[in-house]
Amino acid sequence: MEYVYAALILHSAGKEITEEGIKSILSAAGVEVDEARVKALVTALEGINIDEVLEKATIAPVAAAAPAPAPEEEQKEKKEEKKKEEEKKEDSAMAAAAGLGALFM
Repeated sequence: MEYVYAALILHSAGKEITEEGIKSILSAAGVEVDEARVKALVTALEGINIDEVLEKATIAPVAAAAPAPAPEEEQKEKKEEKKKEEEKKEDSAMAAAAGLGALFM
């Protein structure tokens, strides 16, 4: 991840993203530089509009995230579900009792 951060620092500073630039940032931060990863990153970022990608990345989570129900609403829903289940059980018990009573009439 530090490689991507180095590229973003270069981009934010208005500098070209180069292998040397990334290496110097990583070295300054005390990161052991893997030349292959630096080359792969620079190659992968060629032709990419980083501003556009960042804009899409910041918008997407907001649009995708649905508002979480408030805890009080969750508790009310659970209580209502529990009440409905209890009512169903009582209704079925009464129906069974009525059915048995009809046998003895």
